[in-house]
Amino acid sequence: MAAPECSAPRPTPEAEEIYRHWIQFLDDEFVRHGSPERRGEIVRDQLYQLYLGRPYSGKLNLTLTSELPGNVVSLSLDPQNVTLEAEHYPEVDRERYARRKPLLWFWQMFDRSPIGLNHWLGCRFRSMLGKHLFAHMGKRVRIDHGVELAYGYNLSIEDGVIVRQRALLDDRAEIKLGQGCVIGNYARIYSHTHQKDDYDKVIFAPTSIGARARVGAHTVVLAGTQMADGTIVGPQGTAAGEES
Repeated sequence: MAAPECSAPRPTPEAEEIYRHWIQFLDDEFVRHGSPERRGEIVRDQLYQLYLGRPYSGKLNLTLTSELPGNVVSLSLDPQNVTLEAEHYPEVDRERYARRKPLLWFWQMFDRSPIGLNHWLGCRFRSMLGKHLFAHMGKRVRIDHGVELAYGYNLSIEDGVIVRQRALLDDRAEIKLGQGCVIGNYARIYSHTHQKDDYDKVIFAPTSIGARARVGAHTVVLAGTQMADGTIVGPQGTAAGEES
């Protein structure tokens, strides 16, 4: 006798309704507001609720040294008060990055928040943010928690892609993930390298993962790699050049 089919795990109907409502609200806000300043305010207000459980008030007690740690936390929830590694890269497109920085901070801080491991919510949250971060964001994309990005604006993801937890998509140059490909846990996808005889000289090379390709866990895909459709690179492997 065949085993009964299991439905996909999901939250209770009440929770699902609230989750969907929150994600739709955020999506609408980021569509409506494209300026770095307003997006930063939206992210700040949301992170206040997620981390501190209260609305943003703007009032800090600056006289008591005992409250300095709390003030540091409060200030650091505002994207304008933090710096990210990618801001220091000399090739960064500052105008495009500025619009995305609040969303990149939201991406990172959501995953580090008390709800960051809520898989059903997290996958949908990241897919929503991806529409506003990436050069292209396909449908039915699943991005697990802890996935790291550089800029976001150099990343194109086609339909049905799966990026598993803790992968790195180092989009300092163009990275394309083809339809239905799978990026394994802790995989590293690079689009930059260094000149052999002058490590300070950075070389950029577009990287693409073909449709239905598989990049195994802990695998490194070097800058400039062009993986053909259906290619499989097993766990802890290295992909370079033309992979087929």
